[in-house]
Amino acid sequence: MRAIFIVVVLLLVGIAGLGFYRGWFQISTDRDNTQNKVNTTFTVDEDKIREDKEKVQELGQQANEKTGDAEQNE
Repeated sequence: MRAIFIVVVLLLVGIAGLGFYRGWFQISTDRDNTQNKVNTTFTVDEDKIREDKEKVQELGQQANEKTGDAEQNE
């Protein structure tokens, strides 16, 4: 059970890291000096996620086409 928990946590950390690297997520802060407050904003770029998903699907289709061509040539 502990091993499953560790795997799930590592997957979540990996996805978060990839998301920040690819620009899917952003964190920004804004300081309000008059009230001594810091506002933190977490932004999700759904358009960027959608674009990357479409690119991955296209690559998958290209790979399937190539493997299909290779199987037909055998």
